[in-house]
Amino acid sequence: MLLSKHTYQSWREIQNQYPDYMTSLGPWEEDTVIEYLADEYPELSPRPQEQVNAFIADTQGARVLTFAA
Repeated sequence: MLLSKHTYQSWREIQNQYPDYMTSLGPWEEDTVIEYLADEYPELSPRPQEQVNAFIADTQGARVLTFAA
């Protein structure tokens, strides 16, 4: 699972860039993303808030989310 800052015109464009693409959500506000991830993926580690905040502060356009081992 990854977060992206890129604005895509269609799901096909995402699928061309990420062959394992299954679905996309958003665009969402930061708080909505954090709440969704915390509710749906409690096994994320570090916590969703930390990963989302780090992604926003980063200059990279995409970030793979990490889960507890």
